[in-house]
Amino acid sequence: MNLKLTAEERAFRDELRTFYTTEFPAELREKVAAGKSLGKDEFVRAQQLLNARGLAVPNWPVEWGGQDWTPVQRNIWLTEMQLASVPEPLPFNTSMIGPVLAQFASQEMKERFLPATANLDIWWCQGFSEPEAGSDLASLKTRAVRDGADYIVNGQKTWTTLGQHADWIFCLVRTNPDVKKQAGISMLLIDMSTPGITVRPIKLIDGSYEVNEVFFEDVRVPAENLVGEENAGWTYAKFLLGNERIGITRVGATKVKLARAKSFAAETRLGEGTLLEDPLFAARLAELENELIALELTQLRVVASSSDGKPNPASSLLKIRGSELQQAATELLVDIAGPDSLPTGSDDIDSPEWAQLTTGTYLNNRKVTIYGGSSEVQRSIIASSILGL
Repeated sequence: MNLKLTAEERAFRDELRTFYTTEFPAELREKVAAGKSLGKDEFVRAQQLLNARGLAVPNWPVEWGGQDWTPVQRNIWLTEMQLASVPEPLPFNTSMIGPVLAQFASQEMKERFLPATANLDIWWCQGFSEPEAGSDLASLKTRAVRDGADYIVNGQKTWTTLGQHADWIFCLVRTNPDVKKQAGISMLLIDMSTPGITVRPIKLIDGSYEVNEVFFEDVRVPAENLVGEENAGWTYAKFLLGNERIGITRVGATKVKLARAKSFAAETRLGEGTLLEDPLFAARLAELENELIALELTQLRVVASSSDGKPNPASSLLKIRGSELQQAATELLVDIAGPDSLPTGSDDIDSPEWAQLTTGTYLNNRKVTIYGGSSEVQRSIIASSILGL
């Protein structure tokens, strides 16, 4: 197939590129490019700027703020955003719960939640994983028992990313324990300020508090907060995860990391030249760049063939390779920094700031082959859904 962009697609790309690089706040883009963490207010500011230009939720139906774009245009929108280091819209809102609500929720629920979700007036977090239900998500044990006009929820969720900022959580709960495990799951929308909810931060290997445990103790949730039908939550979860995996590929973001690696290597002295001139390093960098090009072309083939709006099983392949290349790029940056990568957040050690950020980023990115469905789970999906094994 012809993977070249058409004249119209190139014009579309250039328009986005101009906005991202000239009209979006430079201080936010610089923080993202450097691998620094954004605060909640910065996330909200970034998404509201995008939403005002119709660029926060183009994958949603037009009536709820989406754009009538082709799959290729949506891919250009995201890739150019990553290349410009623009903070991406919060995925829990825009790629996860938003599309689920637009597809499966009642009209009343859509009107209540979708506009605020697009504008990040509501910050969502994801209540899926549990201590004994990670990759085997269907084994979840958090219970929701109907009691009149409410559900009473008891249980625990873990690895709840940015849950400390969240206003609401979309939660998978077991509403029927007497059927096949996938068949007895429902999805509830739960206000995080409801009595009985406790959020406990988990300190990660890079020293950050990005994820949390969330405990539910006799939490009353109005039955009107049930998404779609009771016991149909597994269908909604599969829909959500298919959308999530395509976003994890992050070709543009990895391109930025490799460009930074090349720049830093050119400044790093080695013998009579630079690290960039070293044959072994140059070969390693070239191999990563070639693999990223191959992934980008594969992604274009996938998005160009996704005309029915349904998640493509090939998103599992993109998720595996995309996450592996993200990890390889962060490892490359650590190797360039060398001993300068060991200090973290230190002002009194003669180590460049960019080098001090590399180890934390490298350690944090160990997660990308796990979240959104581990690589092992993705290979099983590929075997069954694509290869027919």
